[in-house]
Amino acid sequence: MTQGRAVSNSEHHDWRDRLVKHPASIYYLMLGSTILLLLLGVLMVWSASAIESIRATGNSYDIASKQLMYAVVGLIGLWFAARLSAGQLRSIAWPLLLVTLVLLVLVLVIGTEVYGSKNWISLGGPFRLQPSEFAKIALIIWGAHILTRKWRPVMDWSLLLVPVLPTGMALMLLVIMEGDFGNAMIIGVIMVGIFYAVGAPLRLFAALGAAGAVGMIFVFQQFEYRRDRWLAFLDPNPDPLGIGYQAQQGTYALGTGGPFGVGLGASREKWGNLPAAHTDFILPVIGEELGLVGTIGVLGLLLLLIWSILRLARETPDRFTQLLAAGMATWLIIQVVTNVGAALKMLPITGVTLPLVSYGGSSLIPMLVGIGLLLGRARRLVPESSEPPSVEVAGPRQAASR
Repeated sequence: MTQGRAVSNSEHHDWRDRLVKHPASIYYLMLGSTILLLLLGVLMVWSASAIESIRATGNSYDIASKQLMYAVVGLIGLWFAARLSAGQLRSIAWPLLLVTLVLLVLVLVIGTEVYGSKNWISLGGPFRLQPSEFAKIALIIWGAHILTRKWRPVMDWSLLLVPVLPTGMALMLLVIMEGDFGNAMIIGVIMVGIFYAVGAPLRLFAALGAAGAVGMIFVFQQFEYRRDRWLAFLDPNPDPLGIGYQAQQGTYALGTGGPFGVGLGASREKWGNLPAAHTDFILPVIGEELGLVGTIGVLGLLLLLIWSILRLARETPDRFTQLLAAGMATWLIIQVVTNVGAALKMLPITGVTLPLVSYGGSSLIPMLVGIGLLLGRARRLVPESSEPPSVEVAGPRQAASR
């Protein structure tokens, strides 16, 4: 019996090694967690938005059908992105950045204001484009390209940081001018994450932290509603019918879900009590309808996705892929922390969506394209004998760029 248990333990360890340590596991874990989050997101957007859709159009599927359309477009973008070689991707880094800069300037001229932020370009009807969301993926691709090209074993950091640092700060400034402090903060953290991955000295992060503090003071002076949100966060008993209303209702939703929730579609808060129930505050609806178990499941899938991306950054021999994965992981981490922290009243509300789950094409499509780029790079880690089938998203295997 002892020998039988030993064999069983050995088989268990072999299975775990195949699942966790095998190069193909990065690809499959990344793809699997993305698809599950996407499916769950469409389902929860339908549930959270059904009442609002009925009030607006009489059709409970109106908002959910748009989210499904965005998901399909995003998956097509993911499929094409996964087929790009490193050379093809790096060749579009500069054009992508320039187009993003033009859109960010354009939104200041012809942008549409929504909830105090002028960061949307109307595309006709209910469709709008938010350039600040596309600025994140543009900075990641362009920054990884520039830092890969300029990297040396012994580097002069003053030269390495130019033009990435001033360009990133220019993107942040344009987004702040639109009134979108949440996405400006995320862009700044993405830039810091890429610098950390490339091995920047600690004194650089101290300087960036000080600059960030000065920037926050500027934002509070220029945008009163942002200052009010921070004051509401610092106040243990904010006005429950005023500035503290959204956070308070989100807490009620999470608190009434219990271990297993009240049931899919049975949320009471989404009947007009909880603002942005299908966008920024979709997590409280998940907590109310699916309970603590469902909330932990969603957060677990997000952590699994982040972990697989960090594994790619650690295990790939290609420096461009390392920086690309580091930027994407930083993007996911800061966006999840910011959204979940706001829903739990642990951070101020910044209007940041929950990746792959919240409603919105401008946030969903760039994220799926970015994951597609990583799937294409992850595929190149897989040996020929265990390569994912050709019908998978990433397409035929190509040699890794060195």
